[in-house]
Amino acid sequence: MFEVGFSELVMVGLVSLLVIGPERLPKVARVVGFWIGKMQQMVTSVKLEISQELHAEEIRQLLKENETMYQLDDKIAEKTLSDTAAHSTSPAISKTPQSHE
Repeated sequence: MFEVGFSELVMVGLVSLLVIGPERLPKVARVVGFWIGKMQQMVTSVKLEISQELHAEEIRQLLKENETMYQLDDKIAEKTLSDTAAHSTSPAISKTPQSHE
């Protein structure tokens, strides 16, 4: 996102030392570190949750496509069976020669 170099960290440390004071600086640093850790955990948790939800949505989409393919396959099979049945029940034309006596 943005980079913080060594000189910026030194400047922040000096300003915080002047503003907060040397007695309270260690306690404030621990509290700030704690809250930064909490925010990082929260961001990681949200990223994980979003990733899981996207994965679940992909699986739902694949299952839906699979179901659609099975439905189409069933319709094709029904159509093929009905066409086969229609051809077998139609009157057959006899090709055997009839004898004239």
